[in-house]
Amino acid sequence: MNPAEVATALLIERTLMNSPAYRKVDDTLYVIKQGSAYVMINVVPWGDNRAMVRCTAQLVKGVDVDGPLAKQLLELNGHLRFGAFAWDPAEHTVLFTHTILGGTTLDPEELTATLRDVALVADEYDDKLMKKYGGQRMIDLLEEAAMERIMDKDPSSFKFDE
Repeated sequence: MNPAEVATALLIERTLMNSPAYRKVDDTLYVIKQGSAYVMINVVPWGDNRAMVRCTAQLVKGVDVDGPLAKQLLELNGHLRFGAFAWDPAEHTVLFTHTILGGTTLDPEELTATLRDVALVADEYDDKLMKKYGGQRMIDLLEEAAMERIMDKDPSSFKFDE
């Protein structure tokens, strides 16, 4: 990691370490949970000695962005303070994302405000989009995957105290 990435990661960790919603995934990836939404916080290198903080929430997976949904997302983008709705065609997933500059100029208040806004928008719109256009929210996908792992286990491997 370049020095700007290191400074960015350290500031993220110091700013979020006391939050019960925060988890460190690896040296450049963190996640926070807000209601039914998860925001991934990624430290991204930019040039030789700069960094960015990319905040991304996967809102709804399994939908096609057709005319009405695309139009609604573009209209919503025009009213947001910052951040934007986006589309990942490979995963058929609607995202909400915002990127800020990292490095030594990253301000804890700016980071907190960004994460709060991204998390609140994601938590509000994952439900609204799913109800209107279908698909699954990230929390539903995670719960489904966890249940599948539990159900795939050999029942004889479970130990119960007697």
